[in-house]
Amino acid sequence: MFVVIVTLRVRPGRLDEFLAGIQANARASRREPGCLRFDVLRTAEDPYEFVLYEIYRDEAAFYREHRSAPHYAAWKAVAAECLAEGGHVNRFCAPAFPDGIPDGPRSH
Repeated sequence: MFVVIVTLRVRPGRLDEFLAGIQANARASRREPGCLRFDVLRTAEDPYEFVLYEIYRDEAAFYREHRSAPHYAAWKAVAAECLAEGGHVNRFCAPAFPDGIPDGPRSH
């Protein structure tokens, strides 16, 4: 499994556009065969800061399948308009206990 934790900072005045774009991206990502989980979280401390928690079958599912999907290109365009400068940080992880992560059917 391959995990990506993304921190995003939205520019003021772009929140509605961001929310529409990230919701469309999350919904489409969840339909990818290699995407096991795609959560969009808003921090309690800052209404302009979001965290994405994404789990993929493996690195290829993220780098090849996810990043080549049409919805990802649309998301990149939204991100370019809506995110603050330096407001996108990816952290790549591996589960310490992968057996504890469900990889069966997901709700969309």
